[in-house]
Amino acid sequence: MTSDKRIGPPHLGDEREILRAFLDYHRATLAMKCEGLTDEELRQQSMPPSTLSLLGLVRHMAEVERAWFQRVFEDNDAPMVWSDRIDFQAAYDASTSTREEAFAAWEAEVENSRRIEREAESLDRPGHQPRWGEEVSLRMVMLHVLLEYGRHNGHADFLRQGVDGTVGA
Repeated sequence: MTSDKRIGPPHLGDEREILRAFLDYHRATLAMKCEGLTDEELRQQSMPPSTLSLLGLVRHMAEVERAWFQRVFEDNDAPMVWSDRIDFQAAYDASTSTREEAFAAWEAEVENSRRIEREAESLDRPGHQPRWGEEVSLRMVMLHVLLEYGRHNGHADFLRQGVDGTVGA
């Protein structure tokens, strides 16, 4: 990996500013874990039977961004990015994907999510989570997506170490 260019979240600020900054920090963390790797290295899987790879994580997080921002706040029927049904696991199959394809989709979803968040008058903005059939707030969505990134960035640490050959070192 190259040097860490992430901007850390502020130590002071309002709730929205801090949630936004932590989300962007974790988004940047995922991108950083993939820096400097070839498509083949990004597709390298952890160990059988897992099919998890760094590229699969990027694809999965594109689905997470779409499912939790666009589908909740704009279009409950918006199609998923990588499957024709609500199948988050489909994104993990990056066997024929490229960095260019996966990152273009992920970055587009991130920008759409940022737009939706910026346009919301408050963190209390309600949206409809179609999978649950319930109303949720923008606050809850931002926190949920932040937790998704935190969990998956832990996987990305392990996957990057495997690619770099430093597991157990």
